[in-house]
Amino acid sequence: MYRTALYSKRLSLYIGGILLIDKARNLMLKIKNLINCTAALATTLATHTVCASVTSTIETANTSSASINQIADATAYADVPNTNYESVFANLALHCIHQEFPNVVKHMMNNGDDVKSPSQLYPAFYGCLDWHSSVHGHWLLVRMLNTTQGAVDKDEIIEKLNASFTPKNIQGELVSLKRENNASFERPYGLAWFLQLTAELRQSSLPEAKRWLNTLLPLEEVIVARISAWLPKLAYPIRTGEHSQTAFAFGLMLDWAKTAGNKEFEALLTSRVKDYYLADKQCPLAYEPSGQDFLSPCLAEADLMRRVMSKKDYSQWLSAFFPGLTAKTSNWLAPATVTDKTDGKLAHLDGLNISRAWMIEGIMQALPEHDKRLPVLEKAFSAHREAGLNAVFGDMHYMGSHWLGSFASYLETQRGLK
Repeated sequence: MYRTALYSKRLSLYIGGILLIDKARNLMLKIKNLINCTAALATTLATHTVCASVTSTIETANTSSASINQIADATAYADVPNTNYESVFANLALHCIHQEFPNVVKHMMNNGDDVKSPSQLYPAFYGCLDWHSSVHGHWLLVRMLNTTQGAVDKDEIIEKLNASFTPKNIQGELVSLKRENNASFERPYGLAWFLQLTAELRQSSLPEAKRWLNTLLPLEEVIVARISAWLPKLAYPIRTGEHSQTAFAFGLMLDWAKTAGNKEFEALLTSRVKDYYLADKQCPLAYEPSGQDFLSPCLAEADLMRRVMSKKDYSQWLSAFFPGLTAKTSNWLAPATVTDKTDGKLAHLDGLNISRAWMIEGIMQALPEHDKRLPVLEKAFSAHREAGLNAVFGDMHYMGSHWLGSFASYLETQRGLK
């Protein structure tokens, strides 16, 4: 199996920023979760043992820029079975979805009335530093409930999601979204993650999920309408390695359309995807990465195209797209290195390693079983997965911890394939 076990003798979870909990009960839940989560790195690591004695430090709140350097350190030392990565990922989201500061608000201000605190502007999705990270932080929690609820604090997650997903909060989100001159808000990245959230809720068997979905549907309706109006006007794809990239967002949107049964949107998007990408050849992978990428333009496109092509056609398209990828290729793609985890842009490269891993896995799943390129892809997948997950389970600053848990969850639960 290409998903071979990783091994770590030291598991450290660094979560920067403000970790004080208003109520003593919630504080004790957090400490309990930190203790539980350090029992293991991942279920895929279950063949090994890791160190797991917890030292927890909760630092006092300071919303100045210096507060980002405050951390809660849970470090492992004693040998215990390694069986639970899920609570690590869940805790990352639980710590930030209702943490208002630090915060990056990106929106058009038409007048003084638009100058408000994040929680006033976006009452459901104000935490985790920015809107899109808050959205996929909520997705992470639903994903953990859908896939591994026995390994996480189900009651606390439901309590947090109940607090976010209220009609009043979503009405507030709609007011902000519909403001004048705000048509490009979170397009396409944040909007795609929102659709991933509602897709996850549609696939949930939790009794609360239907209520949450119904609460979010008015926002979903506006988002789908905005994307549908934008696609015919988008003359060219956007080939960056950050939030504006279309290939990754289109993949999430297509997955939502299939889950939601929205045939009209699926047909529109599939047509536009083929218009944008079908004729592409010789993607310049050697030019990657750029210094602050968290998405690979080339790999994201390849991962997208498997969703709209047959296996036979996709295999042929991939040969023209990556002509340098053959059975004889060595060192096809090396993981990126982060030099400063406190710099939010430079820290993007940790996420690049994770997203590259799931994109490579998607490519592998779309190729014939005995395709001669698979061993090369498997090697690249393993290297990027190990580098990416080590960042999540290692020394992590809030500039990474507010979003990398979602990327790790997407990879480890194989969300793009299931």
